[in-house]
Amino acid sequence: MTSAPGGSTGTLRRGLGLLDAVGVGVAAMVGAGLFVVFAPAAAAAGDGLPFAILLAAAIAVANAVSSARLAAVHPQSGGTYVYGREQLGVPWGHLAGWAFITGKTASCAAMAMTIGVHLFPDASRVVAVVTVLAVLALNLQGVQRSARVALAIAVGVLALVVTFAVVLLVSPPALAEVPLVDPVVPGGPVGIAQGAGFLFFAFAGYARMATLGEEVADPRRTIPRAIAIALGIVLTVYVLVAVALTQGFGVGWLAARQAPLAEAAEISAWPWLGPALRIAAVVAAGGALLALTLGVSRTVLAMARDRHLPPVLALVDGPHAVPRRAEAVVTAVVIVLIVLGDLDGAIGFSSFCVLVYYAIANASAWTLEGGWVHRIIPTLGLLGCLGVAVLLPPPSVIAGVVVLLVGATTGWVRHTTRE
Repeated sequence: MTSAPGGSTGTLRRGLGLLDAVGVGVAAMVGAGLFVVFAPAAAAAGDGLPFAILLAAAIAVANAVSSARLAAVHPQSGGTYVYGREQLGVPWGHLAGWAFITGKTASCAAMAMTIGVHLFPDASRVVAVVTVLAVLALNLQGVQRSARVALAIAVGVLALVVTFAVVLLVSPPALAEVPLVDPVVPGGPVGIAQGAGFLFFAFAGYARMATLGEEVADPRRTIPRAIAIALGIVLTVYVLVAVALTQGFGVGWLAARQAPLAEAAEISAWPWLGPALRIAAVVAAGGALLALTLGVSRTVLAMARDRHLPPVLALVDGPHAVPRRAEAVVTAVVIVLIVLGDLDGAIGFSSFCVLVYYAIANASAWTLEGGWVHRIIPTLGLLGCLGVAVLLPPPSVIAGVVVLLVGATTGWVRHTTRE
């Protein structure tokens, strides 16, 4: 969904190989979610947390397969915004783009709040707002996080997190060192689905690989393999962390934390891992926030050019030729979410919108040629996305439905009346 700063429609160079694509996917998935999402997921799923992880992963795999098939048919940047438009019609493409913008804007707020709770928990909102304004300043200067820097950050963070999990498994903390917390009642099917919805927030970054159609050499072969490898790496790490946390501290303790990995490390056999994980969380979330705000603002730019959003947001100006108005609007909305919402609410709302986005991707994949066998995975993905989305906490569902309906209606009216 990205566009060149000056609005060029030229073809992107196909210079990315398998390792590059895997690196992009892993880097996109290793952000704020890894450090905060286990707490709300444990609160919802209770002792069913492992099943929630598997359900989230299964939905992610189905979505990835559908996205990969679509990327092979439509090897151009744009993701489900393009897939929905080409396979289902312009209104569905608009809805997918709107779901992406709203969901990822909430993700930006969640990432900023993640930085706040890891740096200064008592003033987390202030820190989050300052962080967002700092990112806006960088974006207006044309600063972007390179793919190599993103990969280096991801490798470093994963190495630290795996070390932390292994330390917990090998040398669990003494019971006397673990604060007592009332146990969380197992959530049952609904709780597991809610937990999967929260955990999906941590998996959703793999979409970045599916949008690399114009930049990857041999996309029909490379993209599916890259998605499978990146998802396998991240799923393994998430399962390892979940097992280490639940065995070492219990689901009740985990559900009550703001920064579960860092807080657990601080009372582990290697307490120095606590500050190190706080730094890692800030670096990972900050890098993801910078990249994601760029992606959201460029999607706003693209949709404004297609007149699905006010055309004024498509203006590119300033000494660095960036969409300053789109950047400013995205930043303002993120700040409002930070001030009025909370971390769990931002994750829930983001997950709802992104699940709708992938429901459209699966519906688009269902229309591709290939017979009924090739429609099994899109069908399961569509049902999984919608089922988990509607079972998220009611405030997230209600807010998501209202925002998507308003945006979809406005966009469709503008599209049908603009001529």
